Amino acid sequence: MTTSAPLAVEMREITKRFPGVLANDSVDLTVDQGEIHALLGENGAGKSTLMNILAGLYLPEEGHVLVHGRSVHVDSPKTAFDLGIAMVHQHFKLVMNQTVAENIILGLDDPYCAPGEQGRFKPLQLDMQRVQRRIAEVSEQYDLHVDPEAFVWQLSVGEQQRIEILKALYRGADILILDEPTAVLTPQEADALGQTMQRMVQEGKTIIFISHKLDEVTRFADRVTVLRQGRVVASEDVTGQTSAAHLAELMVGRSVIFRIDKEEQEFDEVCLEVEGIGCLNDKRLPALRDVSLQIRRGEILGIAGVAGNGQKELAELLTGLRRATSGRFSLLGQDLTNKTPRTIIDAGIAHVPESRIHVGSVGSMNVADNIALKHYRDRPGPFLDRDGLDKMSAELVEEFNVDTPGITTNAGALSGGNLQKLILARELTTDPKLIIAAHPTQGLDVGATETVRQRLLEQQAAGVAVLLISEDLDELFSLADRVAVLNGGRVMGVVDIGAATREEIGLMMAGEQTA
Repeated sequence: MTTSAPLAVEMREITKRFPGVLANDSVDLTVDQGEIHALLGENGAGKSTLMNILAGLYLPEEGHVLVHGRSVHVDSPKTAFDLGIAMVHQHFKLVMNQTVAENIILGLDDPYCAPGEQGRFKPLQLDMQRVQRRIAEVSEQYDLHVDPEAFVWQLSVGEQQRIEILKALYRGADILILDEPTAVLTPQEADALGQTMQRMVQEGKTIIFISHKLDEVTRFADRVTVLRQGRVVASEDVTGQTSAAHLAELMVGRSVIFRIDKEEQEFDEVCLEVEGIGCLNDKRLPALRDVSLQIRRGEILGIAGVAGNGQKELAELLTGLRRATSGRFSLLGQDLTNKTPRTIIDAGIAHVPESRIHVGSVGSMNVADNIALKHYRDRPGPFLDRDGLDKMSAELVEEFNVDTPGITTNAGALSGGNLQKLILARELTTDPKLIIAAHPTQGLDVGATETVRQRLLEQQAAGVAVLLISEDLDELFSLADRVAVLNGGRVMGVVDIGAATREEIGLMMAGEQTA
């Protein structure tokens, strides 16, 4: 790739501080025109902060930005748009009860004008057919096909992501920032996105993508920049010899174990039995339909599926947070259907929830008090055993390598990886018989991921059953003994991991029955 033309993006000596945190420390980043550039780093390394600066969401304290060789001051997302920069966030910014076309033109002064000419004319009436024709043209050019008249809530997660990319392309963006773009996609959708990125760079676009999936970097990226503790530690071309192990070592500063060799085990006693369970979602529509599952002691059963197909409701139902409308479930023979969360906890079910921030912890409470949430009834009487809880908290912080100034630090100040380790530590102190782990490593760096996975395997070895809900097929193939696939609230199939393929599971995730 030649660099005779001006660089698409040049960020020089970027420094950004938050209270008590130096997020970016004199960071340099250069991105060539027409390349796919990956940005890697542990949680808290400063990747998202750096990209939010480029997208106009943050202002740096020091440093400067050049776009196509011209020094610019990106002081707002609108300024970034005017410069041809658009960011597709991991959590999409779509209005669910509007159509695809309405979402794409939302906020535009003139939805008909050519890219880069916004603000010249405001039409008095909106011709949606004309808008839809333009959307169809852009969709065809980049092979991003969606129905412009469909409501967003009717679409799959992969289709919703296409809308976000179309929004950027429709507005004339030539520099796209993708934040964890495959985090919630099936393998087939992730491959399709890779092809879309290749097509966009062939059309002259430049792509920067943040990812924790190292194999995606080796497959899709032309170059990679690695951040560690707010500083650039490496920036290099991605070649056929670039390995995931090499990238992981750059990220965390040590070698990381990727392959987990599990011994063959025989499972006998049934721990969790789910029989014909059904429930409603938050919109009072069926979320689970006649779901039946079994997990034996010492077994890890994976639950695969694209987000929104009943995984969240299954975890909530099994932990007493959602009522079953049909069926039953039991733990070691004890019927727990529609019992209270306290009864279910006392029976031996631990829960590592999908949302570590909103469900798994209380950010305004300190580390010790978050651990006390599972232990405030350990001592009879009206008073907490504060000394005992503080001692246990300090021991857990050390044992699980939670990086925090102390147990009096608020949980909300911890990085995602350290918060997840704190939640896992708290849940394991109850000596559970079953652990329900929902997306336990989603958004974590390779170091934190390694720690969480090893802890789950230790529990399995001790005879604890694990229900592992994950959209990461690599994780399921590494940890699970069997995998059940949910689509539309139904079990599409249950397969032994040793006989399964990613393609087979991916097809079931998309709703296709396999032989």
